[in-house]
Amino acid sequence: MRRMNYGAVLLLGLMLLAGCAAGGAVETTTEEEKTEGRAAYRQISQDEAREMMAKDDGHIVLDVRRQNEYDAGHIPGAVLLPNESIGTERPEELPDLDQVILIYCRSGNRSMQAAQKLADLGYTNIYEFGGIQTWTGETVTEEAPVSSDAETDTEGEKMMRLWIGEREVPVTWEENASVEALQGLLPLTVRMSMYGGFEQVGPIGQSIVCDDEQTVTDYGDIVLYSGNQIVIFYGSNSWAYTRLGHVELSQQEMTELLGGGNVVIRISQE
Repeated sequence: MRRMNYGAVLLLGLMLLAGCAAGGAVETTTEEEKTEGRAAYRQISQDEAREMMAKDDGHIVLDVRRQNEYDAGHIPGAVLLPNESIGTERPEELPDLDQVILIYCRSGNRSMQAAQKLADLGYTNIYEFGGIQTWTGETVTEEAPVSSDAETDTEGEKMMRLWIGEREVPVTWEENASVEALQGLLPLTVRMSMYGGFEQVGPIGQSIVCDDEQTVTDYGDIVLYSGNQIVIFYGSNSWAYTRLGHVELSQQEMTELLGGGNVVIRISQE
């Protein structure tokens, strides 16, 4: 019987381990996803993303937040493609399947969702690098277009105020028919209840116009559910909602306000 060379076996094992540890970016595909044929994207650090942005390789920086978030501040040259708009068709903004695409959002939640959806659509060089909240590089803002009723719009936005408990919180309200209908109910007090460990929900007393669509929410989002309930998130969920606005606070602040028990909110127009 041939004797086993244990030294050679040990050396081979060490070489295999070294090979597994090599490499920088982290592929996100699990074994289950590989079995299902799920495509992978890669997660990188923001320092790595900055280095890649310095290269002249035809890459694109993709911001997958909403328009108002993009206008408030984004990475220079970033292209806006909201996560909610990415469906089963390849976006016109991304014609090249092999182009290097660097994706970010506000906190890293929507960017991971968008990265996976694009990978599933056949894009081969997807890199996700988290949220702009921790970005230390340069950002720019978009100047809002001037219109004849711009002053009225700005004034209306300033007048609509939200309190969670005893604290008034800063809100960016959407410009849609549901927010206009909500204004018609003000002042409004809503008794909220915790649900699912990620949201507080409460009835507004009657149904108003809604335009529900499948939405991935993030902390701070305010939405209308079933036309007659307000939901405020301190976590994330995916369901059919109509967007109403967004509370401009950190996740920790939202959790402190909403994660400790049922609350009462007040919305007024002053």
